[in-house]
Amino acid sequence: MPLTARDLMETDVETVAPDDEVSEVLGRLARADFNGFPVVESETSETPREDGEAVDGGRVVGIVTQHDLVHLFQTEDRVLWLPIGLPPFTETLTYAIDVSWDDLDLGIDLAKHAGRPIREVMTADVVTVTPDTDLDTILDLLADDERDINRLPVVENGELVGIVARQDVLRTIRDQRRESKR
Repeated sequence: MPLTARDLMETDVETVAPDDEVSEVLGRLARADFNGFPVVESETSETPREDGEAVDGGRVVGIVTQHDLVHLFQTEDRVLWLPIGLPPFTETLTYAIDVSWDDLDLGIDLAKHAGRPIREVMTADVVTVTPDTDLDTILDLLADDERDINRLPVVENGELVGIVARQDVLRTIRDQRRESKR
């Protein structure tokens, strides 16, 4: 029987909400063993999983990754152009001075973006799969040259039920190969 997302997915999924602040999500991501969270608009009730435990119910509205958050703190053009030339000189020369002091920049960026809601920085065009999506389709999505997908939220009846990470797929393929060699 071919493998599906149901066979590969992790059902204990950590999520964030669209209104969670960037600083809070950064803190959670720093403590996590993975590089992104599905962004979920949660229902008030929890949806039971097959094993009897509960997973946060809700509709996937995006995904936020390390890349999305680090991008907020990358220095862009931080060059200060100073005109030099005082009267009586009629011509001025313009000099570029790099004012990007890394620690100061990071502090300024952190203060500027810390309170922003995740909905402003998340990827809204999130690729999802269903529990019945086959391994070949999952491999195609994870190996897509145009998108750098590392985690695929698994959605059933409009609700998040699990997640398949690239690492989960690689581990499963490795284990299958080992079994076939025995």
